[in-house]
Amino acid sequence: MNPVTPEPAIQDAIEWALLNGFSLKTSPESATHCAFSLAPTLIDEARFSHLRQSVPVLAKLIHAVSEDHDYLQEVMAPIAGADPFFTNLLNLHKHIHFGQQKAFRQPMLFMRTDFMDDAEVGPRVIEFNGIAAGMGPFGQRAHELHDYLQKQWPSAFQHWSPVDHLELIKNPAIELLSEGVAATARQVREESGESGQPVFLMVVQADEDNVYDQHLLEQGLQKLGIRTVRRTFRELHDQLASGENHRLLLEGIGSIDAVYLRAGYQYSDFVAHDLEEARCCQALSQTRAFMEQHNVAINATVSQQLATSKRVQMLLTSMSAEELTRFGLTLPEAREAKESLGVMLPVDETSAEWFADKPAEHWVLKNQGEGGGHCIFGDDILPKLKSFSSDDYQAWSLMRRLHPAHRQRPALLVRRGEAVKVDDLISEIGLFTIHFNGQPMTHHNGDGNGYAGYLIRSKPSTVSEGGVHSGMGAADSLAIVPGKA
Repeated sequence: MNPVTPEPAIQDAIEWALLNGFSLKTSPESATHCAFSLAPTLIDEARFSHLRQSVPVLAKLIHAVSEDHDYLQEVMAPIAGADPFFTNLLNLHKHIHFGQQKAFRQPMLFMRTDFMDDAEVGPRVIEFNGIAAGMGPFGQRAHELHDYLQKQWPSAFQHWSPVDHLELIKNPAIELLSEGVAATARQVREESGESGQPVFLMVVQADEDNVYDQHLLEQGLQKLGIRTVRRTFRELHDQLASGENHRLLLEGIGSIDAVYLRAGYQYSDFVAHDLEEARCCQALSQTRAFMEQHNVAINATVSQQLATSKRVQMLLTSMSAEELTRFGLTLPEAREAKESLGVMLPVDETSAEWFADKPAEHWVLKNQGEGGGHCIFGDDILPKLKSFSSDDYQAWSLMRRLHPAHRQRPALLVRRGEAVKVDDLISEIGLFTIHFNGQPMTHHNGDGNGYAGYLIRSKPSTVSEGGVHSGMGAADSLAIVPGKA
């Protein structure tokens, strides 16, 4: 990667990002722009169309898995001794669905499915994001930035584009995500017999920096007449109550119709230092369970979080198309889902010996963690496998590493005001879907299948962690070559 002397187009792009909320918070009174690519990534139009049609099938699969509570208890039980966080989730799931109180929550599957487009086998699923499935609004802002640069700075845009002539793929993620959530919130309020403005609750982390992506979604909902509120788990612990007809009440607000968790994927989200240390995590975890005992649309339910875990993903990849039909897919749908899933293998006492003579660059070792920093690559894999005890095996899996072709021309990434030329840029493709009780909640270009926009994250091929927020990735957009199917 080589630093590039800033030019007017780059500075204008930075200011556009700051002006339009395409930013990360750096302190209570300041922000920096989100890292971005100066020009888009190419994709074959037919390939993108296929991905857009396949993600609703994957959402249908995940929804069915998440509502098969006996299955989740059975397949997640083996990791109970190896991963304390998922042990807690599994206990919460048992309390919610096998306890004395009925779970009245209604599942709103707000999911981002991440793909890598391998140079040999094509697009394959990297992971399912069922909780804190964010960055859709930033995906739209990246597209809008590229649209702005193409018109305002055509020479610089073309210089850093992958080809001379391209057509941007529209990305109305804010509008589609807002449409799906708003329709869900209205339906819950209407079916409860209540009138008035529907209310959307976003559960957030305290003092986090990735707030503008969240606020962009809130603004989209507010334009559709939805009232939005933000609370941490600690705040909710003291502010939630039960209303008539199993409605969830928030102090000072009233009935809540839809809940979206941007927190809850790590233990620190449930820590409250002002509560007794021995029970603080348990107390805030029970706050999450309390929400699920009420008539409210929720993403992510505990069962959705379990269903989108790496362990369940590994088990689904090992099934045949015929076996996948147990989750309500037709055989053609199951074959389509099977085609999208990559290769994942369980880890056991034979894995280190098996891996010893395999090319390390062809595999990645994953645990159950969400976000960046939970994968082991290359020469670090074998020592890690050798270090495992029998209690560790079930929490890990080996995934065949995907190797997309890098951009043929050099690309330009801009991070914290510095422009850097990258000669080997590769991209990860995330597609959003929204379903409520298994039914699609969006319409796009005549399709009412739940598709809700995309997020592209690009990075140098030599970098392992490609997250925009937690890695070395940059927000990007997609383009096609006009007239080339």
